[in-house]
Formats: sequence, C-alpha cells, structure tokens
Amino acid sequence: MGNFEQKINKFMEIFLEQNGYVKVVEGLQNTLMIAVVGLIVGILIGTLIATVRVLPKYKRLPRILNGICSFYVALFRGTPMVVQLLVFYYVLLPIMGIRTSGEVVAMAVFGLNSGAYISEIMRSGIQSVDAGQLEAGRAVGLSFSVSMVKIVIPQAVKNILPTLGNEFISLIKETSIVSFVGAADLYVAFSYIGSNSYEFMVPYLVMALIYIVLVLIISLLVKLLERSLKKSDRRN
Repeated sequence: MGNFEQKINKFMEIFLEQNGYVKVVEGLQNTLMIAVVGLIVGILIGTLIATVRVLPKYKRLPRILNGICSFYVALFRGTPMVVQLLVFYYVLLPIMGIRTSGEVVAMAVFGLNSGAYISEIMRSGIQSVDAGQLEAGRAVGLSFSVSMVKIVIPQAVKNILPTLGNEFISLIKETSIVSFVGAADLYVAFSYIGSNSYEFMVPYLVMALIYIVLVLIISLLVKLLERSLKKSDRRN
C-alpha cells in the first residue's frame, strides 16, 4: 500500500508542481477535437456515399460513381487507421509538398476513415425508411436529391443514432494512435508524466479512467437525444 501511495505522490508531483496538467488538458482538447471533426466529416462523406449507392443504376454515371464509392469504402475499411495515418503523413503529403501538423492530418484521416464506415451505416438507415416516403416526395414534385435531404435522410439518422454514437466512441478510443504522426493526445500527455516520474502505472490508470468517463458521457448524451427525438415524434 505504501508503494502505491508513493506512486501516487510521484504522479501528483509531476501533474501539479511541474504543470503536467497543462499537457493533459491540451491532450484532452486534441482528443475531443480530432474525434468530433472526424465524426462530422465522416457523416458528410458517409451520407454522400450512401446516397450515391442507393441511386438507381439505370444510367452510366450512377454506376461509375457507385464503383468509385465502393472502392473508397473497401480501401478505408480494408486498411488499419494507423497505416492510413502513416501513409498520409509520411508519404502522400511530402509527395504533394504539403506541410501541416499531426493534429490536422489526424482529423482528415479520421474523417475519411469514419466516412467509409458511416456510409454503410447510413445506407442501412436509408434502406430502413419506407420506400413510399421517397415516392411520396417525388409525387408532390420534389427532386430525388431534395426528397432524400428533406424526407429520407432525417428519418434514417433517427434510425441509426445509437450506431453513430458507437462510431463516435470508437473514434475517441482510436485517437490513442495519433502520436505516430506527432499529434499530442491523452496518451502523449500521460506518457510524458510517466517518463518524468519514472512510473507509468498511475498515469495510465488515470488515462483509462478519463476514457471511461468520456465514453459514459457520450453514451448518456446519445440516450438523451434519442428520448428527445421520440418525444418530438409523439408530439408530431
């Protein structure tokens, strides 16, 4: 027990007296920013791809676009995110002569990767909406795109909300790999404290606790949003 108290004292010394908390706050901000931006970009890309993939394939253009989208999804779902990060940061960006921070690269890669997964989630959500909803929109003079945006997609989002919440949780946890491209996240912050205190047990336990709290908060927010949407549907 005394040994554990000594470990805690070392942790608190670095955390408080040597401003370790500053790095933790910075790491938490980057973790949330990367996950939030990645989710938003993923939803935009995923919705676009899902819409393309449910288009009627009678004409040549929809078939070509569907092929491109299928390749995109297979590429990003078929390779680990850490490999995507490394390829973007150390291969593609230098070839294009672009220099940017690891945080920006992480946001972009997380968004592209998430878009591939959300496209499949969104596609199942769109297909779960009664086809008559789209036909009703077309019957009153709305175009296909307007009917999708105003009628089908809002209902699809309600159907897949819990799955989107799970995707956000996955992104939060995946941020632990962004240190490979020099981004400062929670893992980097607590590794710094561990390296300076020569003791990693307590820093990593605290880091795990923070991840657990984040996941619980996100799960609670998703449940509250689900209840709010259900109440809104009952009123309507």
